[in-house]
Amino acid sequence: MTATFPPSDDCARLVPSLLTATAFQSFGTVLEAPTGLGRSINAGSSERFDLVDDLQLGAAGGRAQLALFRAQARSFPLQILEMERHCLGSQTFVPWGACRFVLVVAPAGDPPVAAASLQAFITDGRQGVVLAPGTWHHALLAVDSGDFLVIERAALVTDCDIHRLAVPVWLGCP
Repeated sequence: MTATFPPSDDCARLVPSLLTATAFQSFGTVLEAPTGLGRSINAGSSERFDLVDDLQLGAAGGRAQLALFRAQARSFPLQILEMERHCLGSQTFVPWGACRFVLVVAPAGDPPVAAASLQAFITDGRQGVVLAPGTWHHALLAVDSGDFLVIERAALVTDCDIHRLAVPVWLGCP
């Protein structure tokens, strides 16, 4: 299916590609149900798969916080106007159920974030992600309404930089 965008000469256009670990590796880690055998635990009644060994949440007195985000499905195409980043810790999104979402990301670094540096990925509804500290990203863009478990750094000082794009970007969704 091809994305249909509103007519505009002054906006960039972005269409998400399927999320894969290889394509996403410079932005963070893709979380998927592992294949193969895990480590036997609980007297053999369960298998354990260690997915990420350090979520990098302890900087500057931070601690892990588990939250639930109840997201409404977005309508596409959608105009992307700003990006955010968390320099002191990662941010993890895992759908609680089968909920697809789109990730709009850009490499870590100082602003300004250029529209040309944005990439977009769509999950299959069962994938989650760990965004590496400093990765620029858009707020949660649910394709399907639903709940998401979010693990992020909590501390006295908020770790969230927001940058408004100089040129808006239209995000389509296949």
